[in-house]
Amino acid sequence: MPEKNTITVPSSSGKLYLLLYNTIQSIGWFYLLWQSLVHFLNRGTLETFWDEIKWTVIIFQNAAILEIVHAALGLVPSGVIVVFMQVYSRIFMVCGILLAVPSSTISPGLPICVLAWSITETIRYGYYALNIVGTVPPPLLFVRYSTFLILYPLGITGELLCMYHSLDEIAEKKLFTVLMPNSWNFVFNYYYFVIFYMLLYIPLFPVLFGHMLKQRNKMLYSHKVIKKVK
Repeated sequence: MPEKNTITVPSSSGKLYLLLYNTIQSIGWFYLLWQSLVHFLNRGTLETFWDEIKWTVIIFQNAAILEIVHAALGLVPSGVIVVFMQVYSRIFMVCGILLAVPSSTISPGLPICVLAWSITETIRYGYYALNIVGTVPPPLLFVRYSTFLILYPLGITGELLCMYHSLDEIAEKKLFTVLMPNSWNFVFNYYYFVIFYMLLYIPLFPVLFGHMLKQRNKMLYSHKVIKKVK
């Protein structure tokens, strides 16, 4: 999840753009949450869930690519490489797994990660939008830096389940796989790439989770928000 400092100093037009971007993203992710809840409350099935939410996920998840541009242009104080790495994981999940491998969309992991993503991003982008105009209420700050304690592991679990359920189809159809012989003398096996990608979660999860815990302590305890919320 891309992190931004609470203090940004873009120009007036930059502030307006970021306000619009974050507001639209927050609304979009809330709409995805609403779509998901309505789908299952109306007894929709897992088999039809992806068709219901597909375009909302594609539009608002891929819109996060703009955050790399924001960092590159200096609109936000985040490092480009860090933002790229954070955005890439979600883009890969949507474009490299869900869109590319139909079997992944009927995994029980899909509603899990969509739930975690939509709640997290609705809060995160809403926080950023209000932060730009300097009107972040303490409860929102507390929620922004607390919900990840549950939603981050939940989202990771959903993503891993979707990737796991994609493996058989990838192997069977040899999706995105390059075999020898070929004119490039190059071999690439997408099946093993996805397995390797899944295994990367083991060392990276504690690092990223620990980073978010540090951010939580910095943002909440330094501002004494916990006492205010209680």
